[in-house]
Amino acid sequence: MKETKTNPIVVALDIGTTKVCAIAGRKNEYGKLEVLGIGKVNSEGVMRGVVSNIEKTVRAISDAVQAAERNAGQEFDVVHVGIAGQHIKSLQHRGMLTREAGHVEINQSDIEKIISDMHKLVLPPGDKIIHVIPQEYTIDHEQGIVDPIGMCGNRLEANFHVITGQITASNNIHRCVERAGLEVANMTLEPIASATAVLSKEEKEAGVALVDIGGGTTDITIFQDGIIRHTAVIPFGGHVITQDIKEGCTVMSEQAEKLKVKFGSALADEVYDNRIITIPGLKGRDPKEISEKNLALIIQARVEEILDYVVWEIRRSGFENKLIAGIVMTGGGALLKDIEKLTEFHTAISCRIGIPVEHLAHGYSERLSSPIYSTAVGLLLKGISDVESGKVVSTQKSKVEESIIEAETPAADAVTEDKEEKGSWFDGIFKKTKEWFEAEPDSEY
Repeated sequence: MKETKTNPIVVALDIGTTKVCAIAGRKNEYGKLEVLGIGKVNSEGVMRGVVSNIEKTVRAISDAVQAAERNAGQEFDVVHVGIAGQHIKSLQHRGMLTREAGHVEINQSDIEKIISDMHKLVLPPGDKIIHVIPQEYTIDHEQGIVDPIGMCGNRLEANFHVITGQITASNNIHRCVERAGLEVANMTLEPIASATAVLSKEEKEAGVALVDIGGGTTDITIFQDGIIRHTAVIPFGGHVITQDIKEGCTVMSEQAEKLKVKFGSALADEVYDNRIITIPGLKGRDPKEISEKNLALIIQARVEEILDYVVWEIRRSGFENKLIAGIVMTGGGALLKDIEKLTEFHTAISCRIGIPVEHLAHGYSERLSSPIYSTAVGLLLKGISDVESGKVVSTQKSKVEESIIEAETPAADAVTEDKEEKGSWFDGIFKKTKEWFEAEPDSEY
């Protein structure tokens, strides 16, 4: 248990279109993720993965983190945050480094130098680089090298997958977190975090497409040979399905969401018992009756459109015939009944639902075995990994410790200042006295 106490506690913050979720956790002595606290609240200030209302988002972040703090029995001040939205773009780029001493082994500093060169890329105005992911290296025309450290050569080249996003979107997330009284440790692309939580090492090696259907966007990440090959964001998610139900069945938004969650199905052919759903009318009006089959047809039409975009992105990546592990679906949209069957029928690619429990320690909360927590758990795993590798310094401490430090520091400073003031006063008197004695007598006297 000693090792568990020394392992740092990390807090992940998933700011989504539907929910804001905060999860606090750490690695236990067996290397598994021990979740200490969860806080989940409805999100009202985010549209399609981008902050649209600062005040509402700040309030949601504060409520979610406070709920996680109550569960964990500790207060936090540093969070690892996710970023998403339709502004996210990706591009492939090639970098090169000429080494003067070709006989000296390639080390980590060489890798960091060629990666830092990628951050100098000229981007469209308003964009910034979020991640630079190495694909494969070439040393003196020897291609296909995954890990070049320890090898020798004069010319080091690499293919990079560069992910960019809008500076304003990133700044708004930082502003919201800081106004909630927290500090951003690092920012990770949400589909990469989700992949960390739900994909196995074998799937990443074989070739897999992760499809994360959130409230505002659908995120796609393609892996092959254990490397991220393609990322994309589709500006459609669960909210568009709800909107279709609202307009198709002429009901309120809240009623449409409840219809989708409780009675919705992504495959109309699987609806055998065609029940009639009755919805109360407004202000004394007659109740509205909706066929479960018609509800499924509305949902299926929109899900098929989203899947068309997914297929288009898979083809654009060039890995259409290399996805041996097929498609893994996660996010809130993956809770739709029969969505994996529709995906297999529509794309002709095998599909499973991804649940973020593979890395969790035994005895985890039952609520975590849901695809809606994939991003939050992935951000937590990524945050712990960054702290362990030294990329991010863990400054997580309780507010009690902070108050002790703040109480002690001014007093110490005051003593120092007092000494300095006394010293300068005595020095001044001594200097003036010395000058008076050493001065030549005035000629008048």
